[in-house]
Amino acid sequence: MRQLRHRRLTAVVALATLLVTAAPPTAASAGAGAGAKPERAGFHRVGYFTQWGIYGRAFPVKKLDTSGAASRLTHVNYAFGNVSENGRCYVDGGPGEGDAWADYQRPVPAEESVDGVADAPGQALNGNFGQLAKLKAKHPELKVLISLGGWSWSTYFSNAARTDASRKAFVASCIDIYLKGNLPGSPGAAAGVFDGVDLDWEWPNWEGEPGNVIRPEDRENFTKLLAEFRRQLDGYGRTTRKHHPLTAFLPANPATMDAGYEGRKIFKYLDFATVQGYDFHGGWDAVTNQQSALRVPRGAPDNPDFSAEVAIDGWIARGAPRNKLVLGIPYYGRGWTGVTGGGNGLFQPATGPAPATFEAGYEDYKQLKTLAGKGYTVHRDLRSGHAWLFDGTTFWTYDDPAVVLQKTLYIRQAGLAGAMMWSLDGDDDNATLTKTIGLGLTTW
Repeated sequence: MRQLRHRRLTAVVALATLLVTAAPPTAASAGAGAGAKPERAGFHRVGYFTQWGIYGRAFPVKKLDTSGAASRLTHVNYAFGNVSENGRCYVDGGPGEGDAWADYQRPVPAEESVDGVADAPGQALNGNFGQLAKLKAKHPELKVLISLGGWSWSTYFSNAARTDASRKAFVASCIDIYLKGNLPGSPGAAAGVFDGVDLDWEWPNWEGEPGNVIRPEDRENFTKLLAEFRRQLDGYGRTTRKHHPLTAFLPANPATMDAGYEGRKIFKYLDFATVQGYDFHGGWDAVTNQQSALRVPRGAPDNPDFSAEVAIDGWIARGAPRNKLVLGIPYYGRGWTGVTGGGNGLFQPATGPAPATFEAGYEDYKQLKTLAGKGYTVHRDLRSGHAWLFDGTTFWTYDDPAVVLQKTLYIRQAGLAGAMMWSLDGDDDNATLTKTIGLGLTTW
């Protein structure tokens, strides 16, 4: 049995390798792929597009189309929408609290535009929102959701969810701005860009970023907030004659699950939930480790430990239906430097996070893929479903196409609803990881 399992896993690696080593599409074929009829039946394939990705990462909305990623996705979650101290959605915050320029004000030049047409300065809708509207015009089955909160902007979620009145006002403000499209000074300009709402509250009744407002009643109030979103989204849907999806991002830590969520109850209101499948370990740890393994590796120094399977099983044990759970997959790796102890580098002491492009200890897949063969060796644990790079001093744990494909097989076998990707700007220009997920979750 063990030998058979090894053969199956080896086949996974071989299939993913074929995908990666195939000749990259030409500009003409990439365009044809982007315009081809998308395969959207069956599994959800949810990709986060980051507001700030247009800057240092040079990742405009157009790349979702030209790379072929858009035709492999069912949902794009726009990260992020902010929550004010008085519990309202807003888009015009000051520096650090908003970027209206990126969202809807920036005139996008023709070379970055989905349809090749430059924005006119001062037109009703520019920026990322305008480009998402153009992307949906080319891919009409694609759903775009506004993701509220995130690590940095979950500070005042508790205020918004605290009372019946605050919940009603918060939800109404979010629908007004994002679904009705009533941007400051431009009523209705963004109507139709967003189809629904994704709640990324990190975390109810559990510390996330320092300074977050936390209350014991967050647990019950999160359920009530979902109920209010569902009520108002359905009410709005009666005017648009559409269903407006409601989703949420949920944690991998069982303790956080118990502190902040009423298990089974929340899924009454959610179309589906995406589950954190990454950040299990990182440069904050004193020893190297996996950040996104499918299963806890043998010899792991922590007991209990985190893994994708632990996270999914944790939610199922708390009453979550399998067919509403979407597994999160990272398009980045976590790294350490100053690694000692020899061997393949795994579970060895390190001096701190590895140097990287934007943040120490955090590097996009598109950068990590270039390290293989340049002093770094790729190592794999097929049983546990994770890979890492090691050059004798620096260690990176990441998901490559072979790991991603293995995770799609797990999603199928476990009866889950699909895969989520954080974040799309970490992929390479050929959308290799997104295409791998599309391959693994194609409904034959």
